[in-house]
Amino acid sequence: MSSLIVAPAVLAHLEPLEGLVLPLHLSGERGRNRAPSLPQVAANDDRSAVLAWLARYRDSPATLASYRKEAERLLLWCVHQHGKALSDLTHEDFLAYESFLENPQPVDRWVMQVAQKAPRSSPHWRPFAKPLDRQSQRQALSILNSLFNWLVQAGYLAGNPLALRRRKSVARPAKTSRFLPHEHWAQVRATIEALPIGTPRAALQAARYRWLFSLLYIGGLRISEVCNNSMGDFYWRRGTDGRERWWLEIRGKGEKTRAIPATDELVSELMRYRKSNDLGPLPREGDSAPLLLPLIGGARPMGRSAVHELVKTIFRETATRLRALGPDHEAAAAHVEKASAHWMRHTAGSHQSDNMDLKAVRDNLGHANISTTSIYLHTEDDARHDQTTKAHKLGWSG
Repeated sequence: MSSLIVAPAVLAHLEPLEGLVLPLHLSGERGRNRAPSLPQVAANDDRSAVLAWLARYRDSPATLASYRKEAERLLLWCVHQHGKALSDLTHEDFLAYESFLENPQPVDRWVMQVAQKAPRSSPHWRPFAKPLDRQSQRQALSILNSLFNWLVQAGYLAGNPLALRRRKSVARPAKTSRFLPHEHWAQVRATIEALPIGTPRAALQAARYRWLFSLLYIGGLRISEVCNNSMGDFYWRRGTDGRERWWLEIRGKGEKTRAIPATDELVSELMRYRKSNDLGPLPREGDSAPLLLPLIGGARPMGRSAVHELVKTIFRETATRLRALGPDHEAAAAHVEKASAHWMRHTAGSHQSDNMDLKAVRDNLGHANISTTSIYLHTEDDARHDQTTKAHKLGWSG
């Protein structure tokens, strides 16, 4: 039996899930945890079963990408590291896998070695950007627990080995620290305002950075929402007081929609950004141009990984600039350097909460379902718009 397991040293380059070919003895077709009864999915091997599970999320691209990443890592570990089919995994195997997530070895096989995230088709692609911290490990195993629960419900597996895992209670902080305090946000703005604009391409790139961070800060948008919504989602509505106000309708997580106040500042930034791209001052209804335009091929929305990298670039440059100011700025530099795109959403919520009613903040970020009758409460919506416009400002210097 041991002669069937291929030594990791002679295995080929890791392939993403779409190109992964499972060796026959690791395919799971005869896995010890396979259910004895006829399954309810047309899958005869572990890869096909995982793909059947992922197909449930094809209408939610962000969720699909997150779930695929974790299932893909597990399958690759089974084949290239552990020599055991997914359908053979036990409770003890997952203890080993948890240790692997914390320290994927060998690094050159499992962890990205390039500065910018490589596309899945690239030979530089790896399953990990870095080892996972405790919170990310818990998230990974939670996703895999959902996978295995579904495989049991579908009659593909007899049991879920993750059900035996001891779930440690996590003391969650009363307040999140994953946001930029006002002084750090001011430093990020300074970095963007100092970007070079000496060439047409540099000017266009600087305009895109400024617009992206304006959207993230005023709107509290997720990266997937930046990528999946369009200019035509801006619209104006006359309030009960006779004033015209601009809004941005966002289709967000779980295909839920919410209306974000397009404050006077945000509309000004929208006009500024559209002018830099030779577009009319304001979008018309049905405008299909992406919210964030690529430098080349403006009709095509940017991918999430590319937008994430734009945000990280600004954070890295801000940290570098702060460190150049001297050792007194090291703590601030380290904090900004750790930040991710989602920190901007937390930053928006935290800064709004300083001066605004929490219900308005909740509705701006879409943290809770808005009741059906709220579409008739335009007076309440108008008050939220006015609060956001008055209390939550970008602070660009010019």
